[in-house]
Amino acid sequence: MEKLPVPSKLNRIAFIGNYSPRQCGIATFTTDLCEAVADLYPGTSCIAVPVNDVAAGYAYPPRVRFELTEKDIESYRRAADFLNINNVDLVSLQHEYGIFGGRAGGHIVTLLRELRMPIVTTLHTILRDPDPDQRRVLQQVASLSDRLVVMSERGAEFLGDVYGVSADKIDLIPHGIPDVPFVDPSFHKDLFGVEGKIVLLSFGLLSASKGIETVIAALPAILTRFPNVVYFILGATHPHVIQNEGETYRLSLQWLAEEKGVEGHVVFYNRFVSLEELVDFIGAADIYLTPYLHEAQITSGTLAYTVGAGKAVISTPYWYAEELLADERGSLVPFADPAALAAEVIDLLEDDAKRHAMRKRAYLYGRSMIWPEVARRYVECFDRARAERMHYQAPGPAVKALDERPGELPPLKLDHMRHMTDDTGMLQHASFTIPNFREGYTTDDNARALLVSALLEELGHSEAIELASRYLAFIGYAFDATTGRFHNFMDYQRHWIDVGGSDDSHGRALWALGTVLARSSTPSLQSMAGRLFEHALPAILATTSPRAWAFALMGIHEYSQRFSGDRRTGQVREELAGRLLRLYHDHRTDGWRWFEDRLTYCNAALSHALMTCGVGIPDAAMTEAGLESLAWLADLQRAETVGGHFVPIGSNGFYRRGGDRARFDQQPVEAQAMVSACLEAYRLTGDASWNKEAHRAFEWFLGRNDLNLPIYDPTTGGCRDGLHPDRPNENQGAESMLAFLQALLELRLIETTLPSLEAVTP
Repeated sequence: MEKLPVPSKLNRIAFIGNYSPRQCGIATFTTDLCEAVADLYPGTSCIAVPVNDVAAGYAYPPRVRFELTEKDIESYRRAADFLNINNVDLVSLQHEYGIFGGRAGGHIVTLLRELRMPIVTTLHTILRDPDPDQRRVLQQVASLSDRLVVMSERGAEFLGDVYGVSADKIDLIPHGIPDVPFVDPSFHKDLFGVEGKIVLLSFGLLSASKGIETVIAALPAILTRFPNVVYFILGATHPHVIQNEGETYRLSLQWLAEEKGVEGHVVFYNRFVSLEELVDFIGAADIYLTPYLHEAQITSGTLAYTVGAGKAVISTPYWYAEELLADERGSLVPFADPAALAAEVIDLLEDDAKRHAMRKRAYLYGRSMIWPEVARRYVECFDRARAERMHYQAPGPAVKALDERPGELPPLKLDHMRHMTDDTGMLQHASFTIPNFREGYTTDDNARALLVSALLEELGHSEAIELASRYLAFIGYAFDATTGRFHNFMDYQRHWIDVGGSDDSHGRALWALGTVLARSSTPSLQSMAGRLFEHALPAILATTSPRAWAFALMGIHEYSQRFSGDRRTGQVREELAGRLLRLYHDHRTDGWRWFEDRLTYCNAALSHALMTCGVGIPDAAMTEAGLESLAWLADLQRAETVGGHFVPIGSNGFYRRGGDRARFDQQPVEAQAMVSACLEAYRLTGDASWNKEAHRAFEWFLGRNDLNLPIYDPTTGGCRDGLHPDRPNENQGAESMLAFLQALLELRLIETTLPSLEAVTP
């Protein structure tokens, strides 16, 4: 039964390298690899980025999405931008010195440096004695790549010994080959009019290094023993050879055949053939010959194809041939030695048993090289590269801990907040930094925006009242007096598209309204917020979401700063707080100090709410439970590294007790919730370690995170929508931006009470 591939989590892969119909080995390989991955993993989108060596380019298939111009370094930068903004999860680079511009193909390094996703590079040439430029470029490519693929053990050895690459970074994956049946050569010979003849074959793009003259020089001796031999030389002259030398090499071979008197036994097929034709040619061959003149070849697609097809192969001992033809899968003869080559051909043709045994060994070995198997191994390598990005990032610009430079917070920038606000209110989502009208508005985000506006007013910001009026108007419109609940989702045409809103949006609205009542000094805002708060409060008791209770409790805490004598509000607080405390006691164990049997989203809000209730009711048990659960959560969300950066629970699976914890996708609201809760603990206890914990969570926005990449965008004032395993989410929606702004503003506000709090620090 055929082994099914394990599904990949990669949504889009980009393959960089030459691509068909360009006629070269790298183009064939890149095309075959890309198509094999696309066939085996239909849920993964595969795109190609080829390199053009001619101004007109090539008639590429639709899979090609962007074209590099070989010698134009700016095209490499544009390609990096294209890949970064098109949600590419991984780049598969085919590296060969001769296909990229710059000294030793160094332009490709410019592209790699700008990419934000994992890179897996397949090395088609690994030199044992590189010149300084070749060494520098390959070392830079290796450093910028997450993993390297080689096709031979010697290639892996050279990477370590010559270039200093760790073996842990290298994967050995064979050259892919088409899956063809094991057939007798006679089956295909009638296609070429050579029935009853013995066919020798060499194929590939012709150049002087191929050593074809060695075979032609050996033919007279071979023909003396087997006069029915014909030698097929299949392949066009290499385009770069044509450009620089014309057909000089091919003509020299023709002249040599005439000189040796074997021109009637040599057939030149001067063209680049399709895979289907190539399979027929290989099928017709009795013996395949690779008489290359130099040892320094680390891989060969032509040799891989013929071994996998079960051909009897004779080769010179270049590096790849030594490895692939080991264990009697082929024969090796010295370089440029026609007599030795002739003797080996004659020996194989005289000994049918030896030749057929060689064929069978080669064919069986080749089963691990067919494209579906190779594609599976490549995707395993791709997934491994992506997984490694989750746990390690090369050191980037260090984010200095804010507690080492007190008072130095990022400047307040409201550009994106204004950008995401229209006459209706706060838009929900953005495509990159552009508001996404199709997704409309939510009460959730307008409540967040109203809360941020109240903090802005407290800090004396001139735009706060205008912004707050807009968001409060939205929340007022969202309130349904017949149900006492808030709608949540509104489309861009201002139609409500939900029935009764969500528990969480109701709780968030109460939190925002309570904050306005506590912190705003604008009578009109207070009046409307007070009316909505009063009418909406009873419905929170009918909700079932602990987070909705927590959001409402934080709103009640704010409200009670100004209206502490409101008996009904106090009763609601006692009821909701009692529910949270019971949840905590029901689920708490020594190893699990939490309110539920799983950690999901906005986790710290539960601890935060219970702490506020412990002070406001007052109830020491609530205070203790809030602090204990927050301390446990803080330890859980601290990386086990020097400095221990903040690592929130990932939203891609969350964390169930006894199960695996999701590391990604990390969300900005988790950092905000932790900042808010830790600052509340700091206010409550005066313990400066909570202030430090709040700064640790805030620094996640600035780049002190698993990827050493900033989530906050200081150029726009927006915030990226999360941290994927290999890159930030480049969309900058309302929730993310408001999470950052709330955290920043709360840190600024705590600075006004910092001296008095530090005075009571134990």
